[in-house]
Amino acid sequence: MRRTRNIKGFTLVEVLFAITIGLLLLGAIFVAVQSGQRSSVAIEAKTTAQQDVRAVLELMSLEIGMASYYRYGGVGVTNPWPGSTNKGILEATPTALRIQMDIDPEDGAVVGNNEDIRYEYIPAEQRVTRRAGVAGGAQPFLGCADANGDGRCDDNTTLRTVRVVNNTLPINNGNGVPAIFRYYDGSGAELYPDANPLVIPNIRRIDITLAVETETIDPNTGQRRRMIYSTSVIPRNHAINP
Repeated sequence: MRRTRNIKGFTLVEVLFAITIGLLLLGAIFVAVQSGQRSSVAIEAKTTAQQDVRAVLELMSLEIGMASYYRYGGVGVTNPWPGSTNKGILEATPTALRIQMDIDPEDGAVVGNNEDIRYEYIPAEQRVTRRAGVAGGAQPFLGCADANGDGRCDDNTTLRTVRVVNNTLPINNGNGVPAIFRYYDGSGAELYPDANPLVIPNIRRIDITLAVETETIDPNTGQRRRMIYSTSVIPRNHAINP
């Protein structure tokens, strides 16, 4: 006589319990993946902004440090700023700075595209422009105009990565203007050449501050990530050029 095995299956409670545990595990995995994706987006936006701002600050520091540069000597070389008291810094305001340097003295004048540089911060458009050359037009330098508010530059081809938001910072200069440029004399006293251009020859240090926000909203906080970068530049040639 054959013996029959007593084979038991899973009860309904056990099946429901297993399904519940599985769903909880899947939910935890989904949350972890989603969180990782959000963090990746935030990190990518921050990294892009940092790279853009640091590159801009490096170039600005290099060019501003060359303000008033003039190499003496050489056949046909003339002082590029004859009779000028500003000596290579032609405009100095909290939001704009125009400098000249004679890196090609044999031409007898400051006329080259890389010898006349003007930076301007446009608060309404939250960007900084750079113009190279007297006749050249201002080009996007940090940030860009976004009239449509769609996250793209007005040329409709370039994604906007950062906004320059110095205009949202507390007013930190005597003229009540959100500054990216601040000017100091040799003793460390702050100068206001926009109100009194006669102090331009006394400039010995220029502080640059760039407050930026990522164009991409951080999914973790629902806010744009803000960063502030600053540096000081000493235009040595401006102090010695007669």
